[in-house]
Amino acid sequence: MQVETQFSVFLVNKPGVLAQVLGELARAKVNIVAMTMADTTEHGVLRLIVDKPADARRVMKKLSIPVTETEVLGVDMPNRPGSIADLCARLASEHINISYAYATTGAGGSKTKVVVKVADMSKAKAVLAAPVSRKREATLGRRPRVRM
Repeated sequence: MQVETQFSVFLVNKPGVLAQVLGELARAKVNIVAMTMADTTEHGVLRLIVDKPADARRVMKKLSIPVTETEVLGVDMPNRPGSIADLCARLASEHINISYAYATTGAGGSKTKVVVKVADMSKAKAVLAAPVSRKREATLGRRPRVRM
């Protein structure tokens, strides 16, 4: 798990705008580690985690587009059903709100990266760094059995 710099880039919702931004990042040899795109009727918000934040900053400045930077958590985890649910449950159990989350697909590999924006970064880091007990991990998302 690491703290990542996320760029939120505000784009006009028109053909070619996203391609232009991504093309400029590619020309600057900036690799996109994770991204998501959300839209409204007139604008879109492109959220990116990149391998070279300083170079991405220069690209955004050159393009003169509105951008903000936010610290988020990047969590490398197994690419298997339920792993993101487990992550969310661990944070929820400690009353840590997740504002939003997105993930890479883990194409061709056994790992994926989940990006989470949380209300309390230091508390979330401590919770996710702590070992998970097998008993708790096995019951996440399932109702406990009632013995009669």
